[in-house]
Amino acid sequence: MAFLLGCEKVRVEFPTKTVFDSVSLGVEEGDRIGIVGRNGDGKSTLLALLAGTLEPDDGRVLKNGTVHVGVLGQADALADDDTVERAVVGDLPEYQWAGDARVRDIIAGLAADIPWDARVGTLSGGQRRRVDLARLLIGDWDVLALDEPTNHLDVRAITWLAGHLKARWKQGAGALLVVTHDRWFLDEVCTRMWEVHDRVVDPFEGGFSAYIMQRVERDRLAALAEQKRQNDLRRELAWLSRGARARATKPKFHVALAQELIADVPPLRNELELKRMAMARLGKQVVDLEHMTVRFDGEDGPGRTVLDDVDWIIGPGDRYGIVGANGAGKTTLLRVIQGLQKPSAGLVKIGKTVRFAVLSQHLDDLARFGDDRVRQVVGRYSRRTMLDGKEVTPGQLLEKLGFTRADLNEPVSDLSGGQKRRLALMLILLDEPNVLILDEPGNDLDTDMLASVEDLLDGWPGTLLLVTHDRYLMERVTDHQFAILDGKVRHLPGGVDEYLRLSDASPSSMAAGNPARQRPAHAADSGLSGTEASPESSRLSGGEIRTLRKLMQSNERKTETLNGRIEDVRAQMAAADPTDFSALGDFQAQINDLQAQIDALEEEWLEAAEKLGE
Repeated sequence: MAFLLGCEKVRVEFPTKTVFDSVSLGVEEGDRIGIVGRNGDGKSTLLALLAGTLEPDDGRVLKNGTVHVGVLGQADALADDDTVERAVVGDLPEYQWAGDARVRDIIAGLAADIPWDARVGTLSGGQRRRVDLARLLIGDWDVLALDEPTNHLDVRAITWLAGHLKARWKQGAGALLVVTHDRWFLDEVCTRMWEVHDRVVDPFEGGFSAYIMQRVERDRLAALAEQKRQNDLRRELAWLSRGARARATKPKFHVALAQELIADVPPLRNELELKRMAMARLGKQVVDLEHMTVRFDGEDGPGRTVLDDVDWIIGPGDRYGIVGANGAGKTTLLRVIQGLQKPSAGLVKIGKTVRFAVLSQHLDDLARFGDDRVRQVVGRYSRRTMLDGKEVTPGQLLEKLGFTRADLNEPVSDLSGGQKRRLALMLILLDEPNVLILDEPGNDLDTDMLASVEDLLDGWPGTLLLVTHDRYLMERVTDHQFAILDGKVRHLPGGVDEYLRLSDASPSSMAAGNPARQRPAHAADSGLSGTEASPESSRLSGGEIRTLRKLMQSNERKTETLNGRIEDVRAQMAAADPTDFSALGDFQAQINDLQAQIDALEEEWLEAAEKLGE
């Protein structure tokens, strides 16, 4: 493979920190490299160094003289007064760019729904990001250096971008360097990983999943090396301690055993126990939406219908993810659920014991703390909160979220974006809500911090609603995913992949005129939308559909309860006298009876699902 660019023994220093010290790296043709590490460790600095936009303090950056590098920064340099057309294709005449299939595909994938004559200054953050990406991708580059390319993109745009980058060059040609916290994107696109930490860069083969496995193995080997060192010290101390006094004191040494990394790993969440705890805090009802419609009227009469005749039940302990295109109605749905916005039609029933808490994208609630230091803010909270069945103090919660002792003295206003997001989440949990709404909680967090937040949420007992374009986070933290498509709330048994298939066939996607999304007419006709999932369910009235869905959700909850009772009986059976055959027979009879009830509930559930066509 031909060498494209790299660096040799480079050193980069800032006034308060040395970022790299004697780092040597190389990028060759065919490389697809993901760059990960903690916030502030130097990922963007490394990208700028290799792209030639930052000079090292020592060492040198090497580049093949014929290599062209395209760079996407975290902030764009688009001119607000330019039209979208000029920002994307520059001064190229229409016949030239419109006649290029590759250019047409990029525009269709990223900017088909953006008015071509709109001014860049009028666009939203997500639209500007897509315009900037389209501008870059249209160029002919040997190396693409992308810094957080998925920021502000929705699930569909992220999926398109991954497909484009995989097919952009022939195998063994071109090179990609990408800094992102989107773990699905890293797994989908990258074949190598660089971990930036402690002034060095460690290479790993494979995508993000392979990187995690290799990192765990590296830590295991480090633990074994430390164990060997401790054993050597023990032998040395034993030789030095053979005197009479040493024999009298008989010192004892303890060396930790090697970790069992994979065997007997418990489930991510104890769903049954979390639901039980949620029921105790919430009761039976959380939020019920019945025939709920939200319509925004225009100046000349009825305007756009955002949510149309939605029936949805959110129960205690439910962990739901919500996906949808930008502008599909996710924020509106969340406002209706909280009772902040009245529907145009239908009912919204909120349980009497419900206490909402919202972690928004903008973190406005932290502004009230001003220059207060983190320790002062946390010191106002003396209460403990429950996580994973245990009481956790504010200090322990801070530690779980990656705050160090030095961070405690930082003013809230000086914290990084990721630190502010973690602090806001901690304060929300300390207020002990029982319904938690998270709007893009992964923004500004590195992969290690995302894992810490996921671990924290795994033990949180309550109802969770998550809105995010990070599909890894979505499917990792939630148990069920729902999509907003054509005004309907649609369950996604197949996760985000099913959402992508359904949205391709939805009428709104077809109407957008996006060539990348168009399908034959029969495919669009067979697309499922809202609660009208099939010809069978279309013959049912709205009330019948709602009754069947309530029956299915009720049976799911009853089944979980019965499974819990079976586990309790089995535990009693295990603790009973093994020679008391009469008692053992009674226990088994109880288990058989509970299992029969479960079988009946599952049969009812299947019949209801068949009627709904699911």
